Amino acid sequence: MRRPELPVPIGNPLQILLLACSFALAGYAGVRLLEGDWFEIALWFVGAAVVHDLVLVPLYGAADQTLLRTFEAVGRRTWIPYVRVPAALSLLLLLVWFPLITGRVTHRYTGATGRPPAGLSRRCSGASRDR
Repeated sequence: MRRPELPVPIGNPLQILLLACSFALAGYAGVRLLEGDWFEIALWFVGAAVVHDLVLVPLYGAADQTLLRTFEAVGRRTWIPYVRVPAALSLLLLLVWFPLITGRVTHRYTGATGRPPAGLSRRCSGASRDR
């Protein structure tokens, strides 16, 4: 006799426990994040969503279509993932570290970590300490 199927598939208990823990951690981080100046943080999130949807998504699409047409023209369509993935990861890392690399938020970095950035822009540019 077959077990009756549930209308919504439920994972095994370990998956449910891990999902509940991740929601609890995200909730805790959200509460801690909004403890300070919540309006500025909410404004930043809304602004980031609007800029992403209205500016960056069309740019992503245009760049991807250009890449697709270029590789189709030379007959190497299978190479596209080998360009898309590294480019996406590189842009993500640049987005995350750009403010610190340019030195615009050194006071915030020092205030949050208690340490100065200690020549991060030199390390990122490839300059050695001996120069």
